[in-house]
Formats: sequence, C-alpha cells, structure tokens
Amino acid sequence: MKKLFVLALVLLLPLSLILTPVQGGEPPANDISKAPACPLCGMDRNKFNFSRVFIEYDDGSTFGACSLHCAAIDMAVNIDKGPVNIWVGDYNTKGLIDAEKAFWVIGGKKMGVMTKRAKWAFGTKQAAEQFIQQFGGQSSNFEGAAKAAYEDMYQDTRMIREKRKMKRMRMKKNS
Repeated sequence: MKKLFVLALVLLLPLSLILTPVQGGEPPANDISKAPACPLCGMDRNKFNFSRVFIEYDDGSTFGACSLHCAAIDMAVNIDKGPVNIWVGDYNTKGLIDAEKAFWVIGGKKMGVMTKRAKWAFGTKQAAEQFIQQFGGQSSNFEGAAKAAYEDMYQDTRMIREKRKMKRMRMKKNS
C-alpha cells in the first residue's frame, strides 16, 4: 500500500507542476523571517539558505521548507493547492531564484539536505557545470529534480527516521 501511494505521488506531482502556471516575479526578500524553521523537520532555514524552498500557492498561502525534500512533502499533502511560485536557494549565492528557471544538479559526492541523493539549484548554467566538474552529479531542470525528490522519498524518509532514532537513543543513554 505504501509503495502504491509513493508511486501515485511520483506520477501525479510532476503532472500537477506542469499544469500549474508559474507566475514569476521577484522572490520575496523576507522568506526566512516568514518561515525561520522548516515546519516539517524543524531545520533552521537560515542555516540551510543554500537549499531552502519557498512556495506561494494559488490560495495566497505560503510554505517555507529547508529543502526540496520537505517542499515535495508539502506539495503532495496539499495537492489541491496549486503552486504559483516556487523559489529555491541558489547553492552558491544563497539568494532565492525561480525553481523553474534554475539549473539543477542531481546527485554527486556532496550529501544533500534531507536526502542521500542531493538536488542543488544554481542561477547559471556555468555554476551548475562547475559544481558537476568538482563534485559530480547530473544536470537537470526543475521537473527532473522534483521527480527525483519523489522517487527518493521512501528511502530518504527511512534514513531520517533511523538517524532520529539513533539520536534519541544516544540522548537517552547520556541522561
């Protein structure tokens, strides 16, 4: 049943992203003050400014995540809300850029945020290519990065649960 749910998400979300018009415009200047911590995992969005995501939905609501992983969870849970704008932290500059216009790198030697297979966004093709030369990975667009986030969801969630379980065990042992 879990596999069927994940498969449905993998197939449906990219379609909803394609069918939802992205309006563009300037990124919000105060996204971190609007959402200082990721509501799903609690991670500090300022500390992870290079991977953060900020979504503006068609109903006027917004969501600030630490990573594409957490943003993908929110978009799946809120499937009836269409994303109007999706902004992502540029890996190098830390500023928000349009996720649809970004040059994405999937994978490579650098561990991702909330995922084993990293998904990094860059404002320029040259920056993405330089990253690939140094750390490996494959170039992609936003649709490919979003699809990869959903494909990785089960393994990433399992990895996070195991890490948190180990952390709780260490804390219990030390108290």
